Amino acid sequence: MASTPVTGYTFAQRAVHWLMALLIFFNLLFSDGMEHWNRLVRHGETVTANDIASANIHAYVGIAILLLFFVRLAMRLSYGAPDAPEEEPPLIQLGAKIAHYTLYLLFLIMPLSGIAKYYFGLSLPGELHGGIFKVALWALIVAHILGAMVHQFYWKTNVLARMTTGVKS
Repeated sequence: MASTPVTGYTFAQRAVHWLMALLIFFNLLFSDGMEHWNRLVRHGETVTANDIASANIHAYVGIAILLLFFVRLAMRLSYGAPDAPEEEPPLIQLGAKIAHYTLYLLFLIMPLSGIAKYYFGLSLPGELHGGIFKVALWALIVAHILGAMVHQFYWKTNVLARMTTGVKS
């Protein structure tokens, strides 16, 4: 029995994508509370209730991202994802696939490494979290956005519409 190809994302998939995007941007742009808490702890200084509350915001948003990642992964496995448009060269398709898998990996290891640092005091995961993982996430986000723009304005495909309005091919 042949299966019907997936031509678009469900409303739930799109909602989780954009909610995760907002939460990830929030944590990337507003990490000051966690960074301040980390500096205080590293230097053995007094941590106030306000410092902990500010750090907790970052931690709770990270935990929400982790939970949404599992929801997103379950939906991806259940509903699938559309194939790359034919206009996209094979080498770019491969790069996009690698980038998406790496994003999914970062959606998992970023919160886990943050949890390891904040709740368990493990230094190496914390250094990776605020260092190479953060840089890799920013780089992939930029590549992801640029890729969507290339699809929209150069190849004139419906890739952007599939994740915004749900328009199918």
